[in-house]
Formats: sequence, structure tokens, C-alpha cells
Amino acid sequence: MPSTLTEATDPWCLRPGEAGELLRGHPWHRFVVLGDSVAEGLCEPVDGYPDVQWADRIAAELRGVRPDLAYLNLGRRGLRAHEVRATQLTDALAFGPDLALVVCGGNDAFRPGYDPDAVDAELSAMVTALRDAGADVITVGMFDVSHSPAVPDALRAGLGERMRRLSTHTRVVAQRLGTLHVHLTDHPLVADPSLYSGDGRHGSARSDAIATAETLRVLATRETSRPPAGDDLRHGPTPAT
Repeated sequence: MPSTLTEATDPWCLRPGEAGELLRGHPWHRFVVLGDSVAEGLCEPVDGYPDVQWADRIAAELRGVRPDLAYLNLGRRGLRAHEVRATQLTDALAFGPDLALVVCGGNDAFRPGYDPDAVDAELSAMVTALRDAGADVITVGMFDVSHSPAVPDALRAGLGERMRRLSTHTRVVAQRLGTLHVHLTDHPLVADPSLYSGDGRHGSARSDAIATAETLRVLATRETSRPPAGDDLRHGPTPAT
């Protein structure tokens, strides 16, 4: 990445005023985040990009339109999908959200014994509970961290296969349950080393800035992508991303 590139000049990030246009009149009052370290926010700082994590960025942009928005981030590093559900779903529902971001499965996919069906079941249970409680739900197909230069060559192919399988399975769950789905796995910059941290497991401040732009663009599709009144959104299509 050229050293002169900043968030303000990065063509993959939000343009000035774009967030306000995308979120103008948004309906959400209470935003909750469930998940692992991606939800908690462990991105690596990058010169030229504010050191603000992905979920915090989304909340800030939502508050830019609705200053009274309540925000709760339950994300904790190191958790597998079943641990996210076991330790966070009850608190998330008690918060009474009308918008929820659920991001998990990465720690499962880092293991050679990754069981996609088990992760699907945990994600589905969380999404269904949140949707039944009246919340719109954001799901995400994460950037494929196997492209990180810090991942050992011997592990790269296997990790990449599992990360892409996780993304594919998450997208199927999203389509089945009608979430607002952010698909980052096939982003044009997915193989750019500037998106990844030096630990080989997380992203950089640049990846969080790009993920925020993609998330807000998906949120802007909410009204136009909803099925007609009376239809069950959980069986409707996912907004194209």
C-alpha cells in the first residue's frame, strides 16, 4: 500500500458525506454486537487510518444520523461459535436490540477439525432468536486471513479452504434466515497484505475502514430488499453484495 494512501484518499473507503446519505432516516435505536475478536475489535493500527474498530465505526455512523442510538458490544476474543451463543445471546436479547451484528466462526475455522454444520447451527440459533425478538441482523463473510503474510506457508492452503468454507456456509445461513449479509471474502483487495495484522489472525485499520464502508452500503439496502408486508423475512433473499 503506498505510504501516502489514507482513509480520505482510499478509493475503497467511504467518501465524505457518504455515510450520512447511506444511513439517512435509518430506523435503528438499539445496536448490539455479538461475536469473537472481530466483533470486539483487535485491528492493527495503520498510518492514515483512524484507530477505531469496525463495530465502533458502525455505531458511530449510526449515531451520526440518530445521536440517541444505544450501543452494546459483547464481543470477546478467542471465542468459538458455541461460546458466543452461550455467553452473549441472553445479554443481547435483554438489551432489546432492533439491529444486531453477529460475527463468529473464525476461531472454529482456524482449527483443522472445523465442523461447518456445528457452526451453522450456532449461528442460526442466534440469528433466529434475534430476528424473533424484532431485530434486523447483520452477518458477515470475513476477509480471508490466509492471505496474511504472517500465516506460515505450510498452513496457508488449509486455512484458506476453511475460511472460504465458513464464508460460503455463513452466506447460505444468511440467505435462509434473511439477514443483511456483508460478503467480504471475495472483495477485490482480499489478497492485499495491507488488510492484515502482523499476528496472522486479524485485520488492520484499513480492513476495518473498508469493512465499514461495505457494511453501511448493505444497511442502505434494508428498505428496498425487504419482502412485502406479511412475508416471513427469514425465508426471503439476502440483499446482493
